[in-house]
Amino acid sequence: MFPNEYDVIVVGAGHAGSEAASSAANLGSKTLLITMNLQNIAQMSCNPAMGGIAKGQIIREIDAIGGYSGIVSDKTAIQFKMLNKSKGPAMWSPRVQSDRMRFSETWRQMLEKTQNLDFYQEMVSGLIVENDRIVGVKTSLGLKIRSKSVILTNGTFLNGLIHIGEKQFGGGRAGEKASTGITKELVDLGFNAGRMKTGTPPRVDGRSLDLTKMVKQPGDEKPEKFSFSEETKPLTKQRLCYMSYTSDIVHDILRTGFDRSPMFNGSINSVGPRYCPSIEDKINRFADKERHQLFVEPEGWNTIEYYINGFSTSLPEEVQYNALRKVVGFENVKFFRPGYAIEYDFFPPTQLKHTLETKMVSGLYFAGQINGTTGYEEAASQGLMAGINAHLKINEKDEFILKRNEAYIGVLIDDLITKGTEEPYRMFTSRAEYRTLLRQDNADFRLTPKSHEIGLASDKRMQNMEEKLKKSNAFIQFFKDTSVSPQVINPILESKNSALVKQSDKLFKPFSRPNITMDDMRKIDSVEGFIIKNELDDEVIQQTEIQIKYSGYIEKEKSNADKLNRLEGIKIPDNFDYSRLRSLSYEALEKLKAIKPVTISQASRISGVSPNDISVMLVYMGR
Repeated sequence: MFPNEYDVIVVGAGHAGSEAASSAANLGSKTLLITMNLQNIAQMSCNPAMGGIAKGQIIREIDAIGGYSGIVSDKTAIQFKMLNKSKGPAMWSPRVQSDRMRFSETWRQMLEKTQNLDFYQEMVSGLIVENDRIVGVKTSLGLKIRSKSVILTNGTFLNGLIHIGEKQFGGGRAGEKASTGITKELVDLGFNAGRMKTGTPPRVDGRSLDLTKMVKQPGDEKPEKFSFSEETKPLTKQRLCYMSYTSDIVHDILRTGFDRSPMFNGSINSVGPRYCPSIEDKINRFADKERHQLFVEPEGWNTIEYYINGFSTSLPEEVQYNALRKVVGFENVKFFRPGYAIEYDFFPPTQLKHTLETKMVSGLYFAGQINGTTGYEEAASQGLMAGINAHLKINEKDEFILKRNEAYIGVLIDDLITKGTEEPYRMFTSRAEYRTLLRQDNADFRLTPKSHEIGLASDKRMQNMEEKLKKSNAFIQFFKDTSVSPQVINPILESKNSALVKQSDKLFKPFSRPNITMDDMRKIDSVEGFIIKNELDDEVIQQTEIQIKYSGYIEKEKSNADKLNRLEGIKIPDNFDYSRLRSLSYEALEKLKAIKPVTISQASRISGVSPNDISVMLVYMGR
């Protein structure tokens, strides 16, 4: 029925599992993807969208490495927005509204075309571990499937429990049963487990809404795309989203059910996402606010189903319904299904290495919500990295780890491994200390060469990246080399209320000014060759403008990153005995023993480890 042994078995086919399976298989590993329902591969369990603040950067990084999420997002997008365009480029974040059904279908089609990848539909109920090494999995039908490595990407399915008011029932998401057995086996092996919770809003019938009463939310006039590849194109048409608001009347109706809301009344003890609170939490925590935004989002091109973003709840169904009917445009609303809360098992990620392999069981990897994260993008990036590292370990090759100054993915994994998380972890630009370096526009420059080196990013990808880099570097050099006279540049500066110049200077200087744009530079028609060089594609032009305008900030962050990387180079031996360092604080000793940092730099980022503790370690290590 199965080969004697797989190289990699991936358990779960959500966003993490799909990326894990595709990356391992594309690198050449014989891979099996096991899921409880093959019809729901890469299902969008919550909002039908990809990207957003910091999350959009992650999708572009996944694409630059050779994952599928960016391509699938482009192929199934119904609206595109570049968020935070009013801020600096470090904050620009792409986001697409997706067609939920086409998204899952496209993922499945891409996986089915992937060489070295098999599929099987069943529940994995246990693991086969011999001498602290994973050697396979057991299914609910009693099958034993051998493998050199296993990646667990169980999402919210591990002992999942769904809550709607006082009602509760087992499930991984609406209409699907929970997964059982794995948590107990892992705990018996010595792993620590915990519980987390999250919520989702009601889905409604768009025919019952009066969209004319709501505020239109269009996409960008000139939509871009996620993938750096030529496989996808920007949208030429888009669907509208809409916005409405709650009110005091809505809040009063919702309050009548607070004592029956398990996410709010304490009957669920687990921790929920701080930055995606339920409507109950919003009303309670922000009691001074008279209203809250609700984003009304279509679920696809040809469906009448709408997602009510901002109305996540576990209130009884009738309370949800009565309250929503008082929202402008929702007076005659019909439910497809009510909102609900879900509680599930996770495993504190400090039990993992930076490769996402567990410290206790060799060859066993965790990726996605099992590590305490929330969000499709965070899950997908972990799956990608786990799949890559499982393949590399099997083939006795160097591990693939991204540093904090190299990728948001590096920040995400380092935060999880080093700091752990007591609430669902969500990525923000503020978590990245080098966000000027980690922009969405340069993800291919940062990561495609690294991926190409391990054999995942294709030769074509590498050639495209090199050509783009060559063109943008040449364009930047043009600005550095070409002089412009006061007579030519001053009229442009004057129109922007910018200080005039008295002598000729390189174009780089006036272009560096914050209020001078590429469109202003296009007005210069007396500089030989400038018009020809303006015939470059938008990505090269954008890259050139960012590199010139933010050159000072970029160089400063590179310098700071270089200093940090010196500490990254100081490795801590595997058998390092912290108890011999008598000057360490008790908290530092406890944390260092538990987390076992690999480098001095990682040790310095552990909560509770002070600069003095680091100094003690450096002295002891002869530094």
